[in-house]
Amino acid sequence: MKVTRLRALMWALLSTLLVACGGNQEASSVAKTAQQPQQVIKWKMVTTWPKNFPGLGTGANYMAKAITEMSGGRLEVKVYGANELVGALEVFDAVSRGTAEIGHGASYYWKGKSVAAQFFTAVPFGMNAQEMAGWLYYGGGMELWEEVYEPFGLVPLAAGNTGTQMGGWFNKEINSIEDLKGLKMRIPGLGGEVFSRAGGVSVLVPGGEIFPSMQTGALDATEWVGPYNDLAFGLHKVAKYYYYPGWQEPGPILEAMVNKQAFDALPADLQAIVREAAKATHMDMLANYTAENNRALRTLVNEHGVQLRKFPDEVISKLREISAQVLEEEAAKDPITQKVYESFKAFNSQVVEWHRISEKAYLEAREED
Repeated sequence: MKVTRLRALMWALLSTLLVACGGNQEASSVAKTAQQPQQVIKWKMVTTWPKNFPGLGTGANYMAKAITEMSGGRLEVKVYGANELVGALEVFDAVSRGTAEIGHGASYYWKGKSVAAQFFTAVPFGMNAQEMAGWLYYGGGMELWEEVYEPFGLVPLAAGNTGTQMGGWFNKEINSIEDLKGLKMRIPGLGGEVFSRAGGVSVLVPGGEIFPSMQTGALDATEWVGPYNDLAFGLHKVAKYYYYPGWQEPGPILEAMVNKQAFDALPADLQAIVREAAKATHMDMLANYTAENNRALRTLVNEHGVQLRKFPDEVISKLREISAQVLEEEAAKDPITQKVYESFKAFNSQVVEWHRISEKAYLEAREED
């Protein structure tokens, strides 16, 4: 009896050991599989900005880092500044043909590709940053932008906003609309067309070429962004008068364009990460500019003696009148531009009514205090 019980106990113990060994082998196999390195997808981001340029360039860096970190390193994005991989104004084509998977820039640079593209950066006397975000995310703007970029194999994303910009740097005072005539000014997009209609000469050069062009006299005036970026470029050294408001760019959107084939090849979670990283960049950039423009403006005026000027009412009134004409004419150039413009105009007219009794009324009340 004792021998039988001992044998039974031995068999039970042996069975337990065998099961344990089998379990350990299985656990070991699972652990080994978990330790295998995940596939890393590597993307190149090309930008229209100088490498690490404050606000714009660092905004591109922010997005690249956010994608890399949010994906746990599964999607790794490396940023190339203007002229490192492609020229500043070659970004659209580079992403479209797949030389890079993603680009960071501003859609009004690509009006030669699509007239409608201009409306997704800035419209003279149009919507501000808050209003543009409302139109894009909740007013049908993003869907239209996707429709405009679809023929080029691109997926557009809003990825930044500088807030209302400055009117620009001039080497002479602007006292009337006549003072704009003949001036060679760096001013892109729809604002450039309005400036030309007002008698000036609009010129498009990348940001990195503005300072030398002003220095040599190739340009008489320039708009760039605002105090934060203008101070970084040293524009106060080549022009004396700094004008506001930025009628030409009241709420400019910066874009991230993604090669559609590369985007579609991503799993759903990585696609979501790219989209959310763009939204985070959009918000972060606007906050960054709001803070830094304050500091930079004080530096320009108090330390560098920049002469701050407001455009005369007559000049603003005439530019507004010309803008209305330009927008109607540009919209009539093709059906998709007309479609975008009608959507923009409808949302703008509605949001103006709301902001008249909310944002505008509050700002006026605050000034009275």
